[in-house]
Amino acid sequence: MANLENYKGYSEAFIHPELPLPLPRLQAEQQADLAPVTGTTNNLANYINYSLVLSQSRGFPYFVASNIDGGLFKKVSRTDNWRKDSRIDYAHQWGEELYKARKSDFDKGHMTKREDVQWGQTTLEARAAADTTFYFTNAVPQRAELNQQIWADLENYILHTESVPNNLRIAVFTGPVLRPSDPVFVTKVLGREVQLPTLFWKVVIFTKDNQQLNRVGFLMGQEKLLRKAKIVKSEAVEATAFATERFMEFEDAETYQVNIATIEELTKLTLPPAQDVYLDSRPIKLVLEEVDINARVATPKAFTELGYRISNLVV
Repeated sequence: MANLENYKGYSEAFIHPELPLPLPRLQAEQQADLAPVTGTTNNLANYINYSLVLSQSRGFPYFVASNIDGGLFKKVSRTDNWRKDSRIDYAHQWGEELYKARKSDFDKGHMTKREDVQWGQTTLEARAAADTTFYFTNAVPQRAELNQQIWADLENYILHTESVPNNLRIAVFTGPVLRPSDPVFVTKVLGREVQLPTLFWKVVIFTKDNQQLNRVGFLMGQEKLLRKAKIVKSEAVEATAFATERFMEFEDAETYQVNIATIEELTKLTLPPAQDVYLDSRPIKLVLEEVDINARVATPKAFTELGYRISNLVV
């Protein structure tokens, strides 16, 4: 396995050399909160076929950026070799101490999916790439109902229904929404309170003609699942200007698939420009009550009806 310092990470020119795709842009306060990464000037942690930036205060990524080459996808065995990244101060990373704490009834939710970067010219390369997704920097606590069902269905659709069969090169940006109002885990970890993200976003960027980049965005949540399992404290963190109460007031919401502007408003990130395939001409009609999965089980019927089949990704 290559040394961490030799990993190349996300490539902006991956989809097409004449259609560069930069990383999401953080606001100044987020930039100031990045966990330092040894050997870098931008605190970008590169792995194989993906990169991420980590929030120093929260211990979770602001975003991860991955390149997916459907034509070079390889099937390899899963390792589950979770470890911390030695380039980043361990005080800024959550490891087994979080996922084995009392009441930690949640999965290590991959932000970059293992299989997404599981590609290369050889099986050995694909296996090495998949193995690098098992750094704790790439994990965020997710309830199994989200991580193993609806979120997994979306990820599998992107990879196995679109990218691999069509030999597509695509870029995927993913992350938790890190809000000051996120609920607090009931168990202190290493003497610290841990705020658990309740919303997760994903943006897929692709081209159908090698002339125009297109993008689609998705949002899913787990707050009700966390509260139902009594994993988080009942009292909420005091809301700030970044709170999202106003999203609760809207009606006629689209579920899961959302405008990119909605993701940008929630995350404070500026996502790379591209043609928006999905557009809702109404004011933001996102109801977090609908995005948040309340122990719903994903079924083929639900997969079709709930709004995240990416028909526009077909070239």
